[in-house]
Amino acid sequence: MEDALLYHRLQFAFTISFHYLFPQLTMGLALLIIAMKSWALRRNDEGYHDAARLWIRVFAVNFAMGVVTGIPMEFQFGTNWARFSELTGSVVGQTLALEGMFSFFLESSFIGLMLFGEKKLGPRWHFVSCVLVFLGSWLSGFFIIATHAWMQHPVGYEIGASGQITLTSIGALFSNPWFLWEYAHNMLASVVTSAFVVTGVGAFYLLSKRHIEAGRRFLRVGLPAGLVAAVLVAFPTGDQQAGNVATYQPSTLAAMEGLFETQEGAGIVLMGQPNMAQRRIDNPLHIPYILSLITYKRFDAEVLGMDAYAADELPTNVPLLYYSFHVMVGLGTIFIAVTGLACLWLWRGRLFEAPRLLWMLVALTPFPYVATTAGWWSAELGRQPWLVYGLLRTDAGASPSVSAGNALFTLIGFVGIYFVLGVLFLVLVGRIIHAGPDRESQPAGA
Repeated sequence: MEDALLYHRLQFAFTISFHYLFPQLTMGLALLIIAMKSWALRRNDEGYHDAARLWIRVFAVNFAMGVVTGIPMEFQFGTNWARFSELTGSVVGQTLALEGMFSFFLESSFIGLMLFGEKKLGPRWHFVSCVLVFLGSWLSGFFIIATHAWMQHPVGYEIGASGQITLTSIGALFSNPWFLWEYAHNMLASVVTSAFVVTGVGAFYLLSKRHIEAGRRFLRVGLPAGLVAAVLVAFPTGDQQAGNVATYQPSTLAAMEGLFETQEGAGIVLMGQPNMAQRRIDNPLHIPYILSLITYKRFDAEVLGMDAYAADELPTNVPLLYYSFHVMVGLGTIFIAVTGLACLWLWRGRLFEAPRLLWMLVALTPFPYVATTAGWWSAELGRQPWLVYGLLRTDAGASPSVSAGNALFTLIGFVGIYFVLGVLFLVLVGRIIHAGPDRESQPAGA
């Protein structure tokens, strides 16, 4: 059973990590498309309509890939995690049903109008269809993250005689203190991802001397959005979410920060390697007192280390949690620095002739995906060994009738299929970006 549990976890980790590559671009890009369309309407600038049309096509391909890769996860609740579904279905089933009935249908209903209806709708009603798609995508995130937040910090429930967990207050579910900050943090991170994709393509156009005006428009929209979102991801949303971890999962905080011993005036580790055998950080680079300050707003505050908890109360993979958290924070800091510098150059009118900075923007394009994946891994690894924190352990939620061989076989199948889907996605999006905006991709004199 232990091997089967490992393969169940690996399969779900792989499928959800791959799947989330697509919704984060969908959610963030929906907002940037609205920005481009509103700029086009206010300035009567056909170039921004062209820019929006290009990203609408990317949005459609990305949305389709998100749907295809998301469906298997729904089935895994019944195949790999049947006991979890049985015990928590009255809670997670409601939010997932709401996501499917309202947000997904809203988004999928109007995406056709957004993609094909511009000529018949006209500019203003087409803008409305874009807004409705945006609302659908962000409402989808609302319900999904409400479910995840409940698993991190369960509220508004009661446990029946058979062990089933029943929701007693949907108001408590949606006012969960863990949910509000996690939702804001996640959605802003999706804006960072989309902003870096848009600016990366814009910088590539300028460097390759193709679709130059489109590239400039992409940078004018993407860079300010990326800077604002990156700052807000760090503060206040990231700071408040870290406060939730300190309040509701203090052992997780100690593990992700690599704090082995309880300290007053605890410092924050910028770099180092967790040594579990000797219970220390090797080659540490740290700043004294900062962890106490950002956690409890006092330089001398006591922060509980991993020594304050029993072994079964700590996350099951401390090193991976530590590295995931530090990758997320480190990349987030880089994003703020780079977008801040690029916005300064843009404001001064020097960015379009700064090839080194443009190459930096191109090179950083995939790294928000790394940061968001590391962020989700931090959340999931930090919750272990619980599926629902404090209520249902992971080993108690798996399906007892699915063998290790079956789980491994389907995991290998998912890896192969998703590799093909990933290549197909890159080819389709690459062709859209290579062609460029409609007006500028037409031959001279057309």
